[in-house]
Amino acid sequence: MTRTNPSGPRADVPLRTLQRVVLPVSRDLDVLPLYIDGRMVRGAEALAAETAVRAAPGFPEAGGRVDEAGRRTVVVPVGGRVSFATYFNAFPAGYWRRWTHVEEAVLRVRLRGHATVVVYRSSAKGHVHRVASLTVDSDTGEDRCFDLSLKPFLDGGWYWFDVLAGERSAVLERAEWCAAAEQAPRQGTASIGITTFNRPAFCVDQLVALGRAPEVLDVIDEVFVVDQGTDRIEDHPDFAAAEAALGGRLRVIDQGNLGGSGGFARAMDETVRAGRSDYVLLLDDDVVTESEGILRAVAFADHAKTPTIVGGHMFNLFARSQLHAFAETIERYRWWWGPAAHTWPEHDFAEKGNALRDTPWLHRRVDSDYNGWWMCLIPVETIGKIGLSMPMFIKWDDAEYGIRARAAGFPTVSLPGVAAWHVPWQDKDDGIDWQAYFHWRNRLVTALLHSPYERGGNLLKESFIISVKHALAMQYSTAELMIMAVRDVLSGPEHLHAGMVTKVKEVRRIRAEFADARAAERIEEFPEVRRARPPKRGRNPGVPNGRSKIIKTALSSAVRHLGPVSEEALRNPQAAIPHLDQHWGMLSKFDSALVSSADGTKVTWYQRDPKRFRSILKRSGLLHARLTREWDALAVRYRAAADELASPEAWRKTFDAAGSAGE
Repeated sequence: MTRTNPSGPRADVPLRTLQRVVLPVSRDLDVLPLYIDGRMVRGAEALAAETAVRAAPGFPEAGGRVDEAGRRTVVVPVGGRVSFATYFNAFPAGYWRRWTHVEEAVLRVRLRGHATVVVYRSSAKGHVHRVASLTVDSDTGEDRCFDLSLKPFLDGGWYWFDVLAGERSAVLERAEWCAAAEQAPRQGTASIGITTFNRPAFCVDQLVALGRAPEVLDVIDEVFVVDQGTDRIEDHPDFAAAEAALGGRLRVIDQGNLGGSGGFARAMDETVRAGRSDYVLLLDDDVVTESEGILRAVAFADHAKTPTIVGGHMFNLFARSQLHAFAETIERYRWWWGPAAHTWPEHDFAEKGNALRDTPWLHRRVDSDYNGWWMCLIPVETIGKIGLSMPMFIKWDDAEYGIRARAAGFPTVSLPGVAAWHVPWQDKDDGIDWQAYFHWRNRLVTALLHSPYERGGNLLKESFIISVKHALAMQYSTAELMIMAVRDVLSGPEHLHAGMVTKVKEVRRIRAEFADARAAERIEEFPEVRRARPPKRGRNPGVPNGRSKIIKTALSSAVRHLGPVSEEALRNPQAAIPHLDQHWGMLSKFDSALVSSADGTKVTWYQRDPKRFRSILKRSGLLHARLTREWDALAVRYRAAADELASPEAWRKTFDAAGSAGE
């Protein structure tokens, strides 16, 4: 083996792999831009090069077993060029520079044929620099290494390489980004925790994929599936084969429904009690995971300067080249989650001009407050110090944990190259359906635990305004659940564990009493849309723009909503509003309307109710005023109770109370 940098580490220094260069598991051309940059293939040979990549020795058929050659070999035709400046195969040097002990990376490649390798790096500004190159002309595979300093990457930047074929085809047999083995104090292992609720097919598919990645199983001690549903994964026809492929690592836990936080808390607790693993990897049941990311997350955590939570990014399950969530932060004054500054959601790597080398913002290192638990590796040491998840059932448990961990000295890194595909948020109605209760209660609880601002900053004002908006939009069930959330928060931290088993049933029962919670699959199930009078000047109501128009619309609509409803509007909806157009400012202009769901599968008949509107305004105003007065005292109570709420002992009582899903 030869190295390109004679001043680098000695050639005989043992190396540990940090990140392997891989191809997609299946023949899914939609995700190919995440692995190789096909634009770099010249002219008419682009199609031939893609065919050569897919025809690499051992490349698996769809659903076949993944082997070493199938995922790692790339054939470049004569005169062609393929770049690995891609999401999954470039090396995110800025993150390794900032958060780990690694000071120098090594790119190790094995080549045959007539091949030239050119290594590039980028700066945090996205500027590209050529670093080194070498040429191999051999009928047998030859190993080469590049020693690459991480010193210039404090604010961000990547390394990547291109392979060029000369007068003969070039074959990249394998490549990996490495570091001297002495820089890693240990070779850690992980247990996997999957929480599932009536998604046996999705969950079993995950287990099957894990079983087809033996190199990943080498770092996995156990796979805990916390099954909280009645549609059991053991009953799926592929379960037995999935279980066998995992080689005795699988353990299915039958647990009553405690939501995501209860399922993940159980996986955390079981991992700690087993005492075998350094980490627990939390995975949603409805994701498709790039299994290579598991190895990368473990390697990164092993090299981290301090115990670190390592999170995976989220790609859109329905548009698989689209990066849906890159890094998440909390806007402290509003106490609201969202994309970190300097990032752009819905970035599609398949679109022209969106490749890694063409996208400057992807080269800047972005730090996270937390990572979603669709894919998140947590050190056991962290759990030992700060406890398990907060008993929140769903929503905000991952964000709260990340904030709590950072306060205790455990940062979160959302690491490029570690990712899963997940259903995107824009196709969900969880902000207005039964989950609205948990959104608002847990947002308030998390702010009471961690907000640095007096009375939570702008949160309480925003909470009241949003409850009014829902009422103006005839979403009375959502506003009612917000009132219920505030009332429960005021009752103190004791209600959290006490309601883990029963609260979701109570929430669903209360919501079911409202007309806006009753949906149908076909619009024909409702009366025909009809208006007694045509719209003013032939124009349908629109969304108010500008502060003055918004205030005017809110005041005029509030007065109107206190008045009687026309008989015609009770017999027939006045309009059919597509989901993408629904806005409180528009809906508030109608007495009734048919509104479609976010996923386009259902429709609901919203109907104005002056009595409910008046009641919601009164109770929401009084409760928010009380919460404002009592905020400081409540914050003291919640913070004092935090350790107990997250303790394994408290959780084990809740696990026992939940019983089994069958009960």
